[in-house]
Amino acid sequence: MDIKLHFTEKGAGEPLILLHGNGESSEYFIHQIGYFSSKYRVIAVDTRGHGRSPRGSAAFTIRQFAEDLLCFMDEQEMKEANLLGFSDGGNIALMFALKYPERVKRLILNGANLNAKGVRPSVQIPIEIGYRIASLFAKRSREARINAEILGLMVKEPRIDPGELGRLRVRTLVIAGQKDMIKQSHTELIYKSLPDARLAIIPGDHFIAGKNPEAFNRTVEKFLNENPA
Repeated sequence: MDIKLHFTEKGAGEPLILLHGNGESSEYFIHQIGYFSSKYRVIAVDTRGHGRSPRGSAAFTIRQFAEDLLCFMDEQEMKEANLLGFSDGGNIALMFALKYPERVKRLILNGANLNAKGVRPSVQIPIEIGYRIASLFAKRSREARINAEILGLMVKEPRIDPGELGRLRVRTLVIAGQKDMIKQSHTELIYKSLPDARLAIIPGDHFIAGKNPEAFNRTVEKFLNENPA
């Protein structure tokens, strides 16, 4: 890996890696880091080009972010971890699990999507307009270039075939808000496509971990405490 990812770590025990959403940082998980650190070694990572992690020279794609995670786990001498990904972080976690299932103990996908069609049009259309505008000015403005790269992730990615999910044997929690920006039918498609999954729809919007942390944390904790089948 051409960069070192910035991360926050707290607690001891089984690793629980937290992956934030697009354009955010590990600070998004302020209500999860302390809560889960009583039982887990919680590691909240800043994705490449987000938060305090440098951009580096590699591709700015979900697939590259998944490879960055592999390098990070190797650097930390971490053979296996629980992954909790939010939004694009969920997409990274899913892509990572599909490629490296032996490195994932349990998987939590919060507000993830398989493609841009999974996002409600009222949210996706402004993103696509913003991406086109930013792309026009990208050669003349560093700020526009960064914005185009960030928005481009939500326009061009992810591209995961739901048929691929059938081979993933990792126990998974698919969790979203009742008024999520991800269509509920799409969240249910992810859940139904996974062989060993649980589905939880809780009150709130896309940002349930931040706005409804009590219900979110309890749901995730219950899932992590489940005995293996």
